[in-house]
Amino acid sequence: MEKDVIILGIESSCDDTSAAVIRNGVLLSNVTANQSVHEAYGGVVPELASRAHQQNVVPVVDQALKRAGVERSELSAVAFTRGPGLMGSLLVGVSFAKGLARSLGIPMIDINHLQGHVLAHFIKEAGSEDRQPQYPFLCLLVSGGNSQIIRVNAYNDMQVLGQTIDDAAGEAIDKCSKVMGLGYPGGPIIDRLARQGNPTAYTFAKPHIEGYDYSFSGLKTSFLYSLRDWLKEDPEFIEHHKEDLAASLEFTIVDILMDKLRKAVKDAGIKEVAVAGGVSANNGLRNAFREHAVKYGWNIFIPKFSYTTDNAAMIAITGYFKYLDGDFCSIDLPAYSRVTLK
Repeated sequence: MEKDVIILGIESSCDDTSAAVIRNGVLLSNVTANQSVHEAYGGVVPELASRAHQQNVVPVVDQALKRAGVERSELSAVAFTRGPGLMGSLLVGVSFAKGLARSLGIPMIDINHLQGHVLAHFIKEAGSEDRQPQYPFLCLLVSGGNSQIIRVNAYNDMQVLGQTIDDAAGEAIDKCSKVMGLGYPGGPIIDRLARQGNPTAYTFAKPHIEGYDYSFSGLKTSFLYSLRDWLKEDPEFIEHHKEDLAASLEFTIVDILMDKLRKAVKDAGIKEVAVAGGVSANNGLRNAFREHAVKYGWNIFIPKFSYTTDNAAMIAITGYFKYLDGDFCSIDLPAYSRVTLK
């Protein structure tokens, strides 16, 4: 009888400390500690984030193992986010993973955070429907730091067809939310308000970029200048129209994202289409995917909300695939803060 493959995944790329355990590709536990300390600053403060990771990593890993009913001695390998992300945050997870793997005498597996987001679609849960994209598929990866269209030929063969040349979609949403004085993080706030507003109430500038690349800086500037002019006429403009502003902003961003994705799907002739990353939790984007599935015959894959934000389950499942291929790393590999998918 073959021995179970049990992977512990550790994620610490930004402000969420997360640990997950996967046995033979099936998720046993996924524990995340969030950091609310950043809300007062309107964005993630790297120094505070890394200190919080130091406090959280041991209890989070301990809880993940307990909920999975797994002893440390049973682990086959430790998978960890090596990058990209905030260097101070990454170092906490990387250092912990190295120490744990060395103490247990088991292999280490380094994971590209972006690859993890894409492969979140392959996380299996006991007793739930096992529905996964077929290779090759296209994936729209949208988060606070990334907006990319990726052709996924295999778990370890991903080709970036297009990506943002400036701001990412999530970054644009957060900044516009901040300008409106709505708070941080802006994504969930804009999403909630947009459900009550008119998406065609206001029109904002859309970029004209060749190919499959994105740009959101022009939209952000258009939003800022429009708001400035409206506030001159009515100082209470935001308060009176925040639902319509949020809905129009969301509508414009989703329209920009889907326009390029439609073009990529048509040109590639691939109708297996997935979405991943933090912005994939957005209601407007999810609805657009469902509409496109009906209109264009796409076979769509939308992740569970718990797999949209940074989480260790996606790191563990990527580690599981790499483990089966014997793709391990040496203990001297450093973390990296900036990189794209190859």
